[in-house]
Amino acid sequence: MDHQPRVHGQSWWSALRVMPRWDVMARRALRSQRLKRLMDIMVAGLALMVGAPLFLMVALAVWCSSPGRLFYVQRRLGQDRKPFGCIKFRTMVQGADRQLRRTLKNSAQLQDDFCRGFKLKNDPRITPVGHMLRRTSLDELPQFLNILRGDMSLVGPRPIVRAEAERYGEAIDQVLSVRPGLTGLWQVSGRNNLTYAQRVVLDLQYVSQRSLVLDLAILWRTVGVVLFPKDNGAY
Repeated sequence: MDHQPRVHGQSWWSALRVMPRWDVMARRALRSQRLKRLMDIMVAGLALMVGAPLFLMVALAVWCSSPGRLFYVQRRLGQDRKPFGCIKFRTMVQGADRQLRRTLKNSAQLQDDFCRGFKLKNDPRITPVGHMLRRTSLDELPQFLNILRGDMSLVGPRPIVRAEAERYGEAIDQVLSVRPGLTGLWQVSGRNNLTYAQRVVLDLQYVSQRSLVLDLAILWRTVGVVLFPKDNGAY
């Protein structure tokens, strides 16, 4: 007579044999991470080599249009809360951070607007060339350097500043469990037409469902968003 415990009609040993092994799942996850990192390095390296002439033209446009540094480096939170310098072409006037503090100090309405999304829709600090770079996302070209260094990935949650972390609540550790991305789910799902809360939800959705297939789909859609934008681009 069979006295073995039953699990959904199967003996415990039979049920155990069909359960996924954690070591197998861990190896698959590690292999996926390595493939993702390899794709990051290959694509970023190729983009920097092929896009070198464009990189130089953008740098020249920034230099000629506004005196000051070519790049704007902002401290962002990376994987496991490790801070890094997120690199962009400068799209604002020199001393933009000081000007922002003065602007917000003199306008309660602008303070509310900035606190909602950490951006100003009609930001007076953005230069004419800066508007063009943001509309076409060319200001983010230097972030391929961040990808090569391992600070970022091609696809991932949006890199955030430390002040934004509290907006994510208990979900912040989940979001920061992976490298932030140059593009992501919310960037191809409405971009600036989304509320801040919707962006957080999409970042969490990406982290919970991430896979190489999803990354490839997001990269493909990103090409369409950059080449055929339906809004005015980033602001």
